[in-house]
Amino acid sequence: MSAVTRQLRNPVGGHIPVAGGLARTGLPYAREMGAEAVQVFVANPRGWATPPGSPAQDEAFRAACAAEELPVYVHAPYLINFGSHTEATVERSVASLRHSLRRGREIGALGVVVHTGSATGGRGRQAALAQVHERLLPLLAELTHDDDPRLLLEPTAGQGASLCSLVADLGPYFEALEHHPKLGVCLDTCHLFAAGHDLAGPGGVKAMLDELVSVVGEGRLGLIHANDSKDVVGAHKDRHANIGAGHIGAEPFGELFAHPETAGVPLTIETPGGKEGHAADVARLKALRDERV
Repeated sequence: MSAVTRQLRNPVGGHIPVAGGLARTGLPYAREMGAEAVQVFVANPRGWATPPGSPAQDEAFRAACAAEELPVYVHAPYLINFGSHTEATVERSVASLRHSLRRGREIGALGVVVHTGSATGGRGRQAALAQVHERLLPLLAELTHDDDPRLLLEPTAGQGASLCSLVADLGPYFEALEHHPKLGVCLDTCHLFAAGHDLAGPGGVKAMLDELVSVVGEGRLGLIHANDSKDVVGAHKDRHANIGAGHIGAEPFGELFAHPETAGVPLTIETPGGKEGHAADVARLKALRDERV
């Protein structure tokens, strides 16, 4: 981890394992991968449990990240879906996301990433978005502390009845949530590519980011998940590849460092390969960043 993270235009890091303790397990992993920003789970990503965490580990993790100027983000569980037709799923989604937001504040996270979900049960998009308004907006209203994290909406790869996969889909979603000031965006490059944004094409990254600004306004981008794609553009398959080893290729990731909307926005990887692969991807992104400086 770097002591000059604050001075970087785009800190580069990754998702780190925390089983065994945020500080005990996560911090050494982050240091070994050369992370300048980190993302963590604060609950089982494939379950509904809402564990309280360890105050000692929380404090040690928060203090170390503050001392080393390491931006922290939380990824909420994958099961969350505010567009579900099942009331039990929606109720659990509320409890799970409230937990992630509270735990995010406790560990000093700048943002909590949540997938935008899908309209299940054969219902239309408008009905699902009305439910997003009814059930998710109150959680945003609870973010009243100065150190509360932003809620970062992450569009998906476009599978099934996804509510938000293309950048244009963020418009209705933001409208459903009344453009709340604590609302932001997390873009996953693999998801965008799978959904149909040709980031590998000439000017593809700039066009996508220009569209983002036109749809939700400036300053809403809070985090980028930097992942290459094992599948071709428009495949609607969420299969991550290492940086430069997939169909997106390395150069478009370099272009991410050049757009005004990405200034100050961290990039975190969610790529294969374990610690060595993660360290290599972080180093590759740093090299691409350095070429733009």
